[in-house]
Amino acid sequence: MEELIFMVEESPEGGYTAKGVGLSIYTQGDTLELLKASVIDAVRCHFDDAKKRIVRLHIVREEVIAA
Repeated sequence: MEELIFMVEESPEGGYTAKGVGLSIYTQGDTLELLKASVIDAVRCHFDDAKKRIVRLHIVREEVIAA
């Protein structure tokens, strides 16, 4: 089964964005649950076939702290 990897980041405007690694797929959602649904929809639209794929969301969170 083919595995697709998406880099997920928090958007400065709020919500989340996801970009497919090595794919021309980009989507967004206000919450992680909405983002997951958007990723599934974007993958189905991009490939336009009935083949099942594993989608891995790599959530990147950057935090700056003062020391």
